[in-house]
Amino acid sequence: MGIDLSRAEAFMTSHARVLDRRRFEVASTGSDAAREAIIRGLDAYRNPDGGYGWGLEPDLRCPESQPGAALHAFEALAAAGPATSPHTTALLGWLESATLPDGGLPFALPISDPVACAPFWVQANPAESSLQITAAVAAQAHHAARWDGSLRSHPWLATATRYCFERIRQIDEAPFAYVLSFSLQLLDIASDTHPEAHELLAHLTQFVPSDGALAVVGGAADETVHLRSEPGRPLRDLLDPQAVSDELDRLERAQLPDGGWPIDFTSYSAAATLEWRGYATAGAVATLRANSR
Repeated sequence: MGIDLSRAEAFMTSHARVLDRRRFEVASTGSDAAREAIIRGLDAYRNPDGGYGWGLEPDLRCPESQPGAALHAFEALAAAGPATSPHTTALLGWLESATLPDGGLPFALPISDPVACAPFWVQANPAESSLQITAAVAAQAHHAARWDGSLRSHPWLATATRYCFERIRQIDEAPFAYVLSFSLQLLDIASDTHPEAHELLAHLTQFVPSDGALAVVGGAADETVHLRSEPGRPLRDLLDPQAVSDELDRLERAQLPDGGWPIDFTSYSAAATLEWRGYATAGAVATLRANSR
């Protein structure tokens, strides 16, 4: 088994946006120039208010700053580390302005132009906090904070993390697949600095199937969230080793003849379909390389 990196690179050249081509370059070669290019590339999606929009989240193509775009900005910054952005503090300031009184983020803020935006973004209640998006943004912020001390010490991250921990403690039945996945991701990375995350990880483990595959109820046919964690991380230790190996095998086999990886969820524009596949391909190569595949 194995992947064809040359075909993957050709797919990225012919299909993917530049930001994901640079993420792929970091994953496949570790290029410092690509890390710096990721930082600069984010500027195309940045707004004067410090937040990000403009389709950085492929199914959220509106120009205004959104929590979903902040998620992808932090994810890119984490991939670029140890390079850091001069705009991180401004993003954190925008997140503070978008955070609701209970410490959580709304799933989405009002959208001026819903063209090509997924309905779940358009229909979100901007006055209601969402564990799903807050955990997702905070998890990637903790990843980026490995490289950026200003992020690590910022009060917004402490506030959002505390909100998520409180909501996770209240979970007493299997949550929606993405809520569970993002909550686990947050607890996994936050355990480096928050000892209570280990206890909460154990609490959520009761809702994780043995194979680590979470069916997305109400999603596309066969849409599944596959739990993954870096080797040596607390979440990895809670997953069945054979299931982890099987999932990595599945990910290797998923490479398509065109060199890229597929997506199993619905996209809401032709551009988003291509962009998600580039994003998925960069992510698959990064995951497989991190696991010595």
